[in-house]
Amino acid sequence: MNRNQSVRKANAVVLFFCILLFFTNGSQPNSGFISVKEGHFYAMGNDYYYIGANFWYGTILGSTTKAGDRERLIDELDFLASKGIDNLRIMVGADLSEFHPKRVTPALQTSPGVYNENLFEGLDYLLTEMSKRKMYAVLYLTNSWDWSGGYGQYLEWNGYGPSLSVVDTNVSWNDFQAYTMQFHTCQPCIDQYLAHIKKIVSRKNSISGLPFKDDPTIMAWQLGNEPRAFSKEAIPAFENNMKAAARLIKSIDNNHLVSVGSEGIMGCEGSMELFERLHSIPEVDYLTIHIWPKNWRWIDEEKLDSTLDIAVLKTEAYIESHVAIAKKLQKPLVIEEFGFPRDGHSYTPMSTTVNRDKYYESIFRKVLQSAASKENLSGCNFWSYGGFGRPGTKTLPWFSPGDDLLGDPPCEEQGLNSVFDADKTINMIERYNFLFRDKH
Repeated sequence: MNRNQSVRKANAVVLFFCILLFFTNGSQPNSGFISVKEGHFYAMGNDYYYIGANFWYGTILGSTTKAGDRERLIDELDFLASKGIDNLRIMVGADLSEFHPKRVTPALQTSPGVYNENLFEGLDYLLTEMSKRKMYAVLYLTNSWDWSGGYGQYLEWNGYGPSLSVVDTNVSWNDFQAYTMQFHTCQPCIDQYLAHIKKIVSRKNSISGLPFKDDPTIMAWQLGNEPRAFSKEAIPAFENNMKAAARLIKSIDNNHLVSVGSEGIMGCEGSMELFERLHSIPEVDYLTIHIWPKNWRWIDEEKLDSTLDIAVLKTEAYIESHVAIAKKLQKPLVIEEFGFPRDGHSYTPMSTTVNRDKYYESIFRKVLQSAASKENLSGCNFWSYGGFGRPGTKTLPWFSPGDDLLGDPPCEEQGLNSVFDADKTINMIERYNFLFRDKH
């Protein structure tokens, strides 16, 4: 064998082992799973920054229950994809024993460990259709608020009395907190919550046949929607429960990211230290914040025009204070909920959205600037996508069974925060998403 042949043979061996390493390494870029790299997201060989949507009811639309509508779901996904929206934050399913007019029905978990398979199949269908459109799902696993059962339903199941509703005029905020904080020290509740997580994360898609843990359509598992301690006394137990949940997920599924679902300091009993500790958990891959100018009284709903600028300034300060923690931890940060009323605080789709669009654009610009410099602010999901749905007319502005599902859950005025397909907001979102693509 001459020298050239020896070199060619050696090169061939090296190439073989490089190819073997590429195809056996589960973390290679072409695996399709979103990963974290240098403080921001990485997908399919590129940095991943995005403007996404909250689409909490997607699983229900994908089901064949009375509330399901697969034809509408297909139309919604096609429309979202056409606007460059490829990231959807979705509720896995509600927890509810019986019908409640201001809570999400039908429920996925109808009693501890008992599931409505029809709803499971709705999630399977949704993920399969999203995969066809190269979309990503952030799936949250429970709720600290009662509108989908969550903490309160677990407490009710375990003998703590009927779940309290924060929207019930007979229930004070202090009473609601005092009741809900008990979740974190209710060991049967925590055991059931962890068993629920194991059930979901271990599932195999009944349509695609793909185990959830192997499906790159899922971007992240989220411990809950806006998990809170609800008191300073419950913080230690709350932290321990978040750690246990994150570790459980990673022990089953190490392909996907994990996030807490936190609102930021506003959901951490006013403690930025707690926010940082939650996101320092090794199994937690990125930070989240939510921003609600109306709920936090940063705007006057009667004077949206004149108080918009104040809301924008406070929003920018809120973002920057949490980005500082993200930089310290070298993890991405996502603004995964933010909403703003329609002009005149109207609920009707015919009303204008001038103030909302200005507010949204202030957030989109922040994310785009971060993308341009590869900073930690990595994405946002507006709350919430109402799409082709329209409010019903029986009990306006409240939800009535049989009405279209919107971005506003049943506990809220229908049309309050929904972004409809005909809103000018959609055109702005499309424009920004294509700007993001140009950055890539």
